[in-house]
Amino acid sequence: MTQAEIKLCSLLLQEHFGEIVEKIGVHLIRTGSQPLRVIAHDTGTSLDQVKKALCVLIQHNLVIYQVHKRGVVEYEAQCSRVLHMLRYPRYIYTAKTLYSDTGELIVEELLLNGKMTMSAVVKKVADRLTETMEDGKTMDYAEVSNTFVRLADTHFVQRCPFVPATENSDPGPPPPAPTLVINEKDMYLVPKLSLIGKGKRRRSSDEDATGEPKAKRPKHIADNKEPIPDDGIYWQANLDRFHQHFRDQGIVSAVANRMDQTSSEIVRTMLRMSEITTPSNAPFTQPLSSNEIFRSLPVGYNISKQVLDQYLTLLADDPLEFVGKSGDSGGGMYVINLHKALGSLATATLESVVQERFGSRCARIFRLVLQKKHLEQKQVEDFAMIPAKEAKDMLYKMLSENFISLQEIPKTPDHAPSRTFYLYTVNILSAARMLLHRCYKSIANLIERRQFETKENKRLLEKSQRVEAIIASMQATGAEEAQLQEIEEMITAPERQQLETLKRNVNKLDASEIQVDETIFLLESYIESTMKRQ
Repeated sequence: MTQAEIKLCSLLLQEHFGEIVEKIGVHLIRTGSQPLRVIAHDTGTSLDQVKKALCVLIQHNLVIYQVHKRGVVEYEAQCSRVLHMLRYPRYIYTAKTLYSDTGELIVEELLLNGKMTMSAVVKKVADRLTETMEDGKTMDYAEVSNTFVRLADTHFVQRCPFVPATENSDPGPPPPAPTLVINEKDMYLVPKLSLIGKGKRRRSSDEDATGEPKAKRPKHIADNKEPIPDDGIYWQANLDRFHQHFRDQGIVSAVANRMDQTSSEIVRTMLRMSEITTPSNAPFTQPLSSNEIFRSLPVGYNISKQVLDQYLTLLADDPLEFVGKSGDSGGGMYVINLHKALGSLATATLESVVQERFGSRCARIFRLVLQKKHLEQKQVEDFAMIPAKEAKDMLYKMLSENFISLQEIPKTPDHAPSRTFYLYTVNILSAARMLLHRCYKSIANLIERRQFETKENKRLLEKSQRVEAIIASMQATGAEEAQLQEIEEMITAPERQQLETLKRNVNKLDASEIQVDETIFLLESYIESTMKRQ
């Protein structure tokens, strides 16, 4: 765990959950697994606050616990899961793209709350959608429920592990912490619920849907709650499945850029056919026959079987080896080599960074060393057709930044420089790690800059929000245009210009965060895939 990652985790925890949770979370990231009382003592936080902070972190899957032989419960932070909070906007946008506004709100609610029952999600989402509809229109629970089932069928949401029911015959003391279990078959099994109803519009803060103020309602009405039909069955967003989708999109885009749209559509079809049958960390997809791929192509995609076979042969013969042939039955069996695809994408990212950072001539040397594996300085000068002085400067510049490495091969045991070969090479794994570390630093800087910009203009933002709230309440009561104009003039022209500049800057910083996170995802996927193969 590097300092850059710890700093980024700290910023994310503070932004989402506040100072106390951030203090406990960062302490666990730094120290590893620890029991409750040690955490309270080391952080100087009261036991009650530590318990509440751990509850929040466990609810959001950021901390796990385990019981040791002596009965001590230790808590351990999941650093990678904390860093995935960067990707929340992408998860939500993906759900919106695939399953419209309803899917977007379902995933958003699950990410905001960590774990929720299906009935609670459906009711909350239906209410939120009803709020945005025109007067007289409402969102039916059944419609939201259907979208939830589709998300579960495609594994974007999954059940949380639960405490198994125990028989009362066991007289022993209860365990210090419950053991959570989940059957793999039941992870995506949606309970059969008959949710009948429609979303409700929110009334004023002190009234509920009946129109009665809360204080005046009889106590027996407030307490008379119906039993929840799916009580104890909690759901969470399946982040691995979202990552699989992002990886697939990256592979499809790469094929489209290298070849054409038809090739990318064939690869997309192959990935879609194997998205549920192939584990997210597998190096290959399941083998698919040419006939199966032909039958599964999108409706209206008019290419003949012969043309499809030609495309598949072309893809299999490509030097990048995104698609490989694994057999000849069924018109030819094809797989997508996910590990090689991630390696090619990571290499392309490194090449792009070298080009932007050092220029096109450095990028030429970098690609040359990548292609030839090992080269001496004189060979680099000759192959790249760059003068010796310039080539030496460029090589040392990339060497000092850890994009390339130097390997010594001595002729004699004394390692005398005159009798030693010095070969330049590219270690993609170590270069990817170095770039990933820099990306973490960049994101932390972007978040700090955004927070600074917002803090500097805090007074102006509060004033703008107050004016917007007054205008909204006056519009609701049917105020005249002249009155609204008068309220709007409370913000002067220079203040309005300052707000526009702030908005533009914050939007740029947000967009930069998302772009850097795309690079982080690609590098993380490549490193994880490579480590599993070693």
